[in-house]
Amino acid sequence: MLDNELKNKINSLWETFWTGGITNPLDVVEQMTYLMFIHDLDAADNQRAKESAMLGLPHKSIFADKVTIGERSIPGEQLKWSVFRDFPAQQMYTVMQEWVFPFIKGLHGDKDSAYAQYMGDAIFKIPTPLMLDKVVTAMDEIYEQSRQASSPDVRGDIYEYLLSKLSTAGVNGQFRTPRHIIRMMVEMMNPQPDEVICDPACGTGGFLVEAGHYLKEKYKQEIFFDRQKKDHYMNHMFHGYDMDRTMLRIGAMNMMTHGIDNPFIEYRDSLSDQNTDREAYSLILANPPFKGSLDADIVSTDLLKLCKTKKTELLFLALFLRMLKVGGRCACIVPDGVLFGSSTAHKAIRKEIVENHRLEAVISMPSGVFKPYAGVSTAVLVFTKTGHGGTDDVWFYDMKADGFSLDDKRTEVKENDIPDIIARFHDRAAEKDRARTEQSFMVPKAEIAENGYDLSINKYKQVEYVPVEYPPATEILADLRALEQQITQGLAELEGML
Repeated sequence: MLDNELKNKINSLWETFWTGGITNPLDVVEQMTYLMFIHDLDAADNQRAKESAMLGLPHKSIFADKVTIGERSIPGEQLKWSVFRDFPAQQMYTVMQEWVFPFIKGLHGDKDSAYAQYMGDAIFKIPTPLMLDKVVTAMDEIYEQSRQASSPDVRGDIYEYLLSKLSTAGVNGQFRTPRHIIRMMVEMMNPQPDEVICDPACGTGGFLVEAGHYLKEKYKQEIFFDRQKKDHYMNHMFHGYDMDRTMLRIGAMNMMTHGIDNPFIEYRDSLSDQNTDREAYSLILANPPFKGSLDADIVSTDLLKLCKTKKTELLFLALFLRMLKVGGRCACIVPDGVLFGSSTAHKAIRKEIVENHRLEAVISMPSGVFKPYAGVSTAVLVFTKTGHGGTDDVWFYDMKADGFSLDDKRTEVKENDIPDIIARFHDRAAEKDRARTEQSFMVPKAEIAENGYDLSINKYKQVEYVPVEYPPATEILADLRALEQQITQGLAELEGML
């Protein structure tokens, strides 16, 4: 999370865009994302050079040698943020407009790649050299301060804060899942080097990026010393769909900057017939939109067969089951209503997961997790597609704290259940003897079925009442009489003094 000083710097940068004539908030976010991408491209290239040297692997910088842009051939070094930021304003503007921006638009040689598709219609909108100079200077200050604060995800934190300033963020669903919640879900699922991972509502690619980070941390040598596994990681592992081209463009840049060369990121309505994926993925990580109802005419008919509804949160659960391979796993965020809703569709999708597949965990999260964008209570569902049942005991956890205050400010606090959640999830066998009064416990499938497949934790959690013992009435009356005598005596003494 950003501290107040960083927020003030971003506010000042936002004001620079506004006074410079870029008044559409989404344009501000998009232009800043391009500049963050250009900055991070330089930093990521240097990091990969260091990693390759440590691993004894060859590395060729994207800025090496001459770069051809149009009919001109220029030194690649001239395109690095660390170089052109020191140019005079007019020269910097010319380099950015005529060289750097065309360079990043054509960065991926494969014209069918996600990056090439969504960068094709990108437009550089900063109007003047002076404004660009101010913006570049301000961003350098923001990055420098972030380095001093040891922020693990500068771009994500900045982007989240920028979106908090958009009046349309909550309406369009374009708010970012908090990074620590994404990380928790990824660590729970423990992705392996041979996974095929999908987020059917990927937005800016947060789940895919974090899964890539996790794999690089845990299996770096296994992936990058094996040509076949490295190719799978770079070109075939990560898949994401969204219906917002701006989000897809940002997502493609995000993935590429984080070292994933060619993710499959596509413009697609995941719930419609245009999504033909069936049994294609071994892992789904998602926070699908909870935007209410859809027109049933545009929803894929096989999803409606499983769950006859217009509610997106229910349709996405049906979609996950269809898209997963047998044995494939899913961790997704759902609004609380999915857990206890009494409609036929609500009960049908819960029954399907419990009876025909294996429901593993329900983690209830406090309502403040998604503030300041929304105050809705949510939960994480974890299940495995089996096609023949397998649910035995379901693990429930009542998350009370996520490391941040649960108000709109979301300031960092000491209370944090996430490490406990991850540890207990991976050792659920030890949870069977936990009492229902504890923060986590197991519930047998039979009991869930008896309760109409209700998955709300309050249905099963027992509240421990501590009896309060009061002294006998005679003792209380004696104390009151003694107090009355003391007051009477005190009043008499006061009267005597007057």
